[in-house]
Amino acid sequence: MTATPTVLFICQHNAGRSQLGAALLDHLAGDRFTATSAGLSPADEVNPAVAATVAELGVDISGNVPRAVTTSDLDEADIVVLMKPGLALPATPRGEVLEWSFPNPEAWDADAVRPLREAVAAQIQSTLLTR
Repeated sequence: MTATPTVLFICQHNAGRSQLGAALLDHLAGDRFTATSAGLSPADEVNPAVAATVAELGVDISGNVPRAVTTSDLDEADIVVLMKPGLALPATPRGEVLEWSFPNPEAWDADAVRPLREAVAAQIQSTLLTR
């Protein structure tokens, strides 16, 4: 791994789970990692409920724009976190692949997203921050 490992979070739409993962890693790890996110079929905007729940932590992702994962992303990432197991990627990642299983919060309100936020934060703490 590089001096500051790059962690790429991937989900289907890059609107909820992957945005949440990247925002929480930035928040929890500071400059220990470079966090990015992408999706297989990007949505038009970040899930407002996800943005609201990370805003409660002082993190603003409301201006983030969902984007498609690229082969360059997969080649540059030291760690690729699939927020849903079995996602079909456009290329084989160079780095380590972690498969986490989190539900899609697509139609959830902020009250429903908060437990997901806490579960993702706990997974980041136990899996990434212990390295």
